[in-house]
Amino acid sequence: MLRFSSCQAEIAESFCRALSAFIGERLGVSTEFIGEVPWQERERLLDCGQIDVCWICGLSYVRKRNSGESHIDLLGAPVMKNPRYAGKPVYYSDVIVRAESSFRTFDDLCGAAWAYNEPGSHSGYNLIRYHLVAAGKRNGYFGRVVESGSHQESLRMILAGSIDASAIDSTVLELDVARNPSIIEKIRTIAVLGPSPAPPWVCSSLSSAGCSAGSTPEVFRDAFGPAGRTNTERRRNLAVRARLGRRLRSYSRNGPHCRNCGVVTDVTASHPVSYRFR
Repeated sequence: MLRFSSCQAEIAESFCRALSAFIGERLGVSTEFIGEVPWQERERLLDCGQIDVCWICGLSYVRKRNSGESHIDLLGAPVMKNPRYAGKPVYYSDVIVRAESSFRTFDDLCGAAWAYNEPGSHSGYNLIRYHLVAAGKRNGYFGRVVESGSHQESLRMILAGSIDASAIDSTVLELDVARNPSIIEKIRTIAVLGPSPAPPWVCSSLSSAGCSAGSTPEVFRDAFGPAGRTNTERRRNLAVRARLGRRLRSYSRNGPHCRNCGVVTDVTASHPVSYRFR
């Protein structure tokens, strides 16, 4: 039995369940999707080898790899169909406001009410602080800051008028708009941050189930690809994974890296720079 899970937005969970069943069919083994517990518990189960394959935030992946104690292997990352992604494993942070608001640019948000999803998120939290530091913005740039708990809740808070703006994972926003097309008339994008490497799928090297099923990272990666691939397609997919690996390593070396809640640390600097929302 191979156990799959996702630490991504709940709106993508039906896709993840379908993918786990598909991979099981490709490998000829039974699968189970772990979705009845909070994402924090899912990540803990991945770390201790009780979940075999999981879709996690890129920031979480970098933290685990940088710790030197990681027991996960990179499988790959999704390439979204929307033309804005140009066939690459990337995504964006879309900074959105209500359609009727007076905000037109990110600079207009000084003193505004801001929501972030949670402090372990790259697209909703870490990248925003990095953007503020890079722009030389002072601490306390936003007037009021609240933790919403999820990208979808941040979006609901904007629509309800309880906060002014938030940075939403572009793929989550697209899924929500696809399900509720009327949303698009009620919001406006005033800034786009990114691109960032897409959240990766990983597998646990501690998994006894994966080992007993003969599911090495290479086997998993092959199963993630389309059936009947040609040798040319296989080489192209390997090249994409290699590029992704280089991007993630660059992201780890040069990108924003969280050390403490509320503080962003640039690992390339001899003296860390920090930004606090409050």
